[in-house]
Order: sequence, then structure tokens, then C-alpha cells
Amino acid sequence: MKRILALAAFASLSITALSTLSGLENRAFARGADIDDGTSYSSRVDDQSDAGTYSADEIVHGGHQWFGNTTKGVAQAVETVFSQAGRPSGYIIGEEASGAFFGGLRYGEGTLFMKDGTRKKIYWQGPSVGFDLGGNGSRVLVLVYNISREHQIYDRFIGIEGSAYMVGGVGVNFQSNEELKLAPIRTGVGARLGANVGYLKYTEYPTINPF
Repeated sequence: MKRILALAAFASLSITALSTLSGLENRAFARGADIDDGTSYSSRVDDQSDAGTYSADEIVHGGHQWFGNTTKGVAQAVETVFSQAGRPSGYIIGEEASGAFFGGLRYGEGTLFMKDGTRKKIYWQGPSVGFDLGGNGSRVLVLVYNISREHQIYDRFIGIEGSAYMVGGVGVNFQSNEELKLAPIRTGVGARLGANVGYLKYTEYPTINPF
């Protein structure tokens, strides 16, 4: 968490770079601890059987130790996402930090779990647009749909307009590229739903470059 908080501080000093956000979003869209292993969040619901996906109980159990006292809120958010998108084929548990001055940057790191037993360290970063100030740290659960190979996650994901809301005291939104849909669920002081207007880039290795 210290490392990503440091990156968030860097984010607050780098907001002028957000003038390039609109063009970058268009190009991105054109291209498209100790945790119990509960397994990942489901792919396209119509195309995938329950055998290759996670149940809501598996997701909540997998994040129970990580989220502690906020597990109840996370469970409510998971139930809501399941009702809209079905069972996931993978999920990510991790933490992130962000900084903003009407626009901002977000950095995070975590572990991707897939139903086939794959576990992979993963990082994410990206610009955002919102109307809040300052910074915050959050614990994050990301439900991943339609994933069958880990390398599919290494891409930019655009926030889906109008999909950000609060459930059980935690922030929820949806992101997508041409293949996958993601449903990040965030806890912590200030879920910064406005920040989800930007995009996130998921990478195999950490980087300070959010673009």
C-alpha cells in the first residue's frame, strides 16, 4: 500500500497530463496477504456454463479475510452485479490509491484468480475525470467476465457511462473492452465514483505511466 500511495501522490502532481485523456480514450476504445482462493468471475453469461464460473458464495468467501468488516457491503454489491451480469470466470482482489484535482490518476495492484486455478499478480493505472479533490486508498474486488486466458486482461478498459453507483456502502461500476467486461467493487474512504469516467490499463508489471 505504501508503494501505491506514493504513486497516488505522484498522481496529484501530474494532473496536467489529463489534457490528453479524450484522445487516448478514443484510441483505447477503438482497440477495443493471504486470501482464500474462491475463484473468478464469469464470462459472457450466454456463452459459458456454471462449471467454468464462480458462484456469489465463492466470490464473497474468497474476499472475506481481505475485506474484513466491510464484507457485508461487498456481499450486497456482488449480489447486485450478479443480478445484472451473471457469474464471472475470474476475479481480482487488491488495493489501490488515487489522487485528484478535478481530474486524477489511479494506481493499483492485486492478484487475478481464474477458475482453472491460475493466480497472477496484476497491476493497473489510469487517468480519470471527476469533481473531487485529494486522494484515497481502497481495497478492491474486480469481477472479470469472458476471460479464458490471463493475457486477455492486459489492455485498457473504458468506464461504461452511467454504470457507477453505490451498493451497501461500497462503490460499483462497470468497465469493458472489445472482449471482457469488468465490475470493480471498491471500499475505503471515498469510493470516488466520478473517477470511473476515465479508463484503467491493466499490466503484467508496475509502471508509473498511466497512459
